[in-house]
Amino acid sequence: MDFKLLLKTWLLLALGVTIAAHTASGIHYDSGGALVVAVLLLSFCNVVLKPLLMLFSLPFIILTFGIGIWLINALLFMLVGALVEGFHVLSFWNALWGALVVSLTGAAANLLFGTSRVNVQTGTGGSQAGSRSSSQSRKPLKDDDDVIDI
Repeated sequence: MDFKLLLKTWLLLALGVTIAAHTASGIHYDSGGALVVAVLLLSFCNVVLKPLLMLFSLPFIILTFGIGIWLINALLFMLVGALVEGFHVLSFWNALWGALVVSLTGAAANLLFGTSRVNVQTGTGGSQAGSRSSSQSRKPLKDDDDVIDI
């Protein structure tokens, strides 16, 4: 993994947790060190535990149209609050708020600064549309020839 991407992800998570702590009365930290440890542990949980939890709860996630992921994030937020001394999450509702704030912070930052993971190309239909790179020259399209490759 690229170090710059890892640092960016960690800083966005730290920003989200800080905003959550300042907007919810039930989330707070005693010191900057406790915040750093909480963000590091939350990052670790997002890398190790979250994929496992998502795998085992996939039917629930599908049935709730993705809201189950928010609940998993809240559970991880509560876990970090229980494990890190000096970082406090008082209730599940506060953990839900914290998970929402962290998710919205990351989404907003990706919209403003990040790059999209979805590649949208337009081209003529057929097998060449998906294989064409952006550096190749493109022919003008007719109105009825738009294709979106993802």
